[in-house]
Amino acid sequence: MFPKPIIGVPADRRVLPPHPFHMVGEKYIAALVDCSGALPLIIPAMADHLDVDEILDRVDGLFLTGSYSMVEPALYEGEPSDPGTLHDPHRDALALPVLNRALERGVPLLAVCRGFQELNVALGGSLHQKVHEVEGYHSHLENKDDPLDVQYGPSHPVALIEGGMLHKMTGKNSVEVNSLHAQGVARLAKGVTVEAVADDGLIEAFSVDGAQAFALAVQWHPEWRATENEFSTAIFNAFGDACRAYAQQRQVIHD
Repeated sequence: MFPKPIIGVPADRRVLPPHPFHMVGEKYIAALVDCSGALPLIIPAMADHLDVDEILDRVDGLFLTGSYSMVEPALYEGEPSDPGTLHDPHRDALALPVLNRALERGVPLLAVCRGFQELNVALGGSLHQKVHEVEGYHSHLENKDDPLDVQYGPSHPVALIEGGMLHKMTGKNSVEVNSLHAQGVARLAKGVTVEAVADDGLIEAFSVDGAQAFALAVQWHPEWRATENEFSTAIFNAFGDACRAYAQQRQVIHD
């Protein structure tokens, strides 16, 4: 039996006084284990100490997770964030170059929420820092006072673009997704194709044109109880299949 594919997961860097920690939410790695059939490998956010190609030499896929932190606006020529906004420049410094290099090398990748925003920025796009304050869009934030099941419950529909990756996975024109984000796409990067759009017109998913392998970004959180949601399971299954195919191809080359 072929070994499980290894999927690299760039970590957040958070200070839990007095020490910094490199961490990934359990729900993300659980989805990779349970739905993608993979072995997650957490990559510390230490861009100054790690070589991007050396990282990618060791993985069969790349998964960019969500996070409470926001992408630094200077990276997309945005206005400075409000005082007190949580940023993670260490993750930014690792995620953006590793995303671009992964695409160049044909490494399968899946990006969720902050990862979705990172990929858009890495490819030259820009972000709204507060979608709920932009005319024409409704709030995409969760109510943090709600129980987690409510926060991560269905929030609004997204239309799946006919003929796209997500449409082919489900055969459906529309699905309900959760919504827990302040940032969103302002200017979509060039060289990508919209896969899903929210009911207010906000872009919620895109794929990368001409990618050598699976390259999908979604704004919602399919990792939340992924085994209990048919659509989420389909996304992680497809990603896992792409990582297995990449791993087998690499093995053939090495043999």
